[in-house]
Amino acid sequence: MRELSLLEARVLGVLVEKAHTVPDSYPLSLNYLVSGCNQKTARDPVLNATEAEVQVAIDALKSLSLAFESSGSRVSRYEHNFGRAMSLPSQAVALLTVLMLRGPQTSAELRMNCERLHRFADVSSVDGFLIELAERAAEKGGPLVVKLPRAPGAREARWAHTLCGAVDISHMPASADSEDFVATSELAALKSRQSAMEAEITELRGLVDRLYAELGVNKPAA
Repeated sequence: MRELSLLEARVLGVLVEKAHTVPDSYPLSLNYLVSGCNQKTARDPVLNATEAEVQVAIDALKSLSLAFESSGSRVSRYEHNFGRAMSLPSQAVALLTVLMLRGPQTSAELRMNCERLHRFADVSSVDGFLIELAERAAEKGGPLVVKLPRAPGAREARWAHTLCGAVDISHMPASADSEDFVATSELAALKSRQSAMEAEITELRGLVDRLYAELGVNKPAA
């Protein structure tokens, strides 16, 4: 399959998403599809596609067997054929859909954002499907996701889809791969906890000293 344009990927993502979130309105009319593509929430990047542009994108997806037009309605309605056309399980379709709609995300973010499309048991199950997509054999079309370099200050690496082509990671700054890397925010939290613990220890020492004095017992030498 050829690389998709940004709008083609957005249209495909919207079709999959709305099949789960608004089943009563699915298959989607062109007008509904345009609204879904131009949503201001849960979209990255935010687009302002016209009806004509979305129609061109849906026609392109139809030619790739990734979408088709439903029959039996006075208004043209469209639905996706993503999983069947790409031979992908529903879990993989959910992950790719969220990546197409929301941009690069960590495994934990994907698990949360996929909740309405597929409920993953834990983050490790998300990682399992991502690895399968990243190691997809060439005879099946090659990898569909890529793991991005971990950004400075980030605890987890993000994943991106490759349906629109290879992701250029050469310009992305990568952090050290040290296992004991601690983000700035977490370091501040640890320092705060340490200060609180020191204050508590000081208070407990004072209490112990008072108890020794009240009992008339000599405090052991440190």
